Amino acid sequence: MNSFERKAHGCGYRFVAGIDEAGRGPLAGPVVAAAVILPPGYEHPEINDSKKLSPRQRGKLYETIARDAVSVGIGVVEAPEIDAVNILQATLAAMKEAVLALSLPPDYLLIDGLNRIDLDTPQETIISGDSRSLSVAAASIVAKVSRDRLMEMYHRQFPQYNFLRNKGYGTREHREAILKYGRSKIHRRSFRVAGIDDLPVNAKLPL
Repeated sequence: MNSFERKAHGCGYRFVAGIDEAGRGPLAGPVVAAAVILPPGYEHPEINDSKKLSPRQRGKLYETIARDAVSVGIGVVEAPEIDAVNILQATLAAMKEAVLALSLPPDYLLIDGLNRIDLDTPQETIISGDSRSLSVAAASIVAKVSRDRLMEMYHRQFPQYNFLRNKGYGTREHREAILKYGRSKIHRRSFRVAGIDDLPVNAKLPL
């Protein structure tokens, strides 16, 4: 899991950051990215793609990563900007924000997926990077846990959508809530959903 990191360190790079995101697909809420710099030679057998872990495992590993990492950065892009620029550009913006939030500037980036970030820092994209690179996997955990916590906060503001359970994803329960209550201010209006595309913003949502 750390072969990409070892290769980068072998080329003389000191601070290698793994970058990943959470929340590209939901109907509501932000897209959240994380950047994680792990110590050279760091290993942890339980760190893996966040999608392969239970919420309890992710929460435990989040604390481990926060403790062991050289630096962790978070980037958040909310629904209005997602609607304004599209989800791909919003995701790349969140990734860039996460890198810039690192307390120690990285000199090499390992990015999950196909798309580079608009930074001059040398970088490498890795398809399925969250299951192939340890630092990218760590970033996937940090991004997922951070986003889930944000959606739990939004649940307190908009309990009728049950974000506590669905985290903004298009479950049947969530879609039925949109049909009943309309869209809230954190719903992505550019994400078209059959049967609710023309619903007005609900003016009676709690403040």
